[in-house]
Amino acid sequence: MHTSPARSSWRPSAILLVISGVVTFLLSAIRDALALRAQRRRVPRQVPAIPTTDVIETYPRPDRTLVRHRAL
Repeated sequence: MHTSPARSSWRPSAILLVISGVVTFLLSAIRDALALRAQRRRVPRQVPAIPTTDVIETYPRPDRTLVRHRAL
């Protein structure tokens, strides 16, 4: 026989599902608020000045290729 679940059997599951969704939402909102508060309270650090050069340094290319290619 195919019977549908009785009201008394699915109602606790639905309540637990709703409660877990609400708790998850609240915990994530609290965590985000705390992270934002910590980020705003953090003292901004001064970035050290990087000396600039007009010449861009490049690495030397190898004399041989590292991968052997097969001839077709």
